[in-house]
Amino acid sequence: MEAALAQVQAAAAGIVRVVGGGEIDLDELARPIDELRRFGLGGNPAYLLVETPYVGWPLDLADRVFRLRAAGITAVIAHPERNADVQASPALLEAPVAAGGLVQLTAASLDGRGGRRSDQCARTLLELRLAHLVASDAHAASVRAIGLSGAAASLEDEPLARWLTDGVPRAIVDDAPLPERPEPARPARRFRLFGP
Repeated sequence: MEAALAQVQAAAAGIVRVVGGGEIDLDELARPIDELRRFGLGGNPAYLLVETPYVGWPLDLADRVFRLRAAGITAVIAHPERNADVQASPALLEAPVAAGGLVQLTAASLDGRGGRRSDQCARTLLELRLAHLVASDAHAASVRAIGLSGAAASLEDEPLARWLTDGVPRAIVDDAPLPERPEPARPARRFRLFGP
């Protein structure tokens, strides 16, 4: 991977900046820290994109996130809104985020391509302030469309959309401090069941 990345970077020099990174399965987190750093998200060895399962939920995720954080790596938890356990209980992400993790949502989960449950869960995570980035998760053009513009527009909150799709990702790639999350453009919807 590193040799192929170097070739692409050389070919793209002066045209576009190409950075590396990898998505690491939870089972691979037992690898030595120096090895994990080689997969740094956006070419930044201080961030690691961690794959979450679609079935079942790791009860020790907060501990794993904390251990990475203690080693100087921030775990970026990928697409948890697509997990049935998180859909049933979005609060499962409170402890991993409190342990220093960030949560990355998939664009398709916000713009409707990922289905109603993923969409609802992603929006709940945003309301709970348990989501920090949005990414395409487009492994190949034939698998998923990129769709970041559609996901950003679906939020109907330009400052938040910019923070999720540009501010936080740019800070990771540039190894800069993460920007503060903007205040909501409109208050969260509250529903009253009974009474005035």
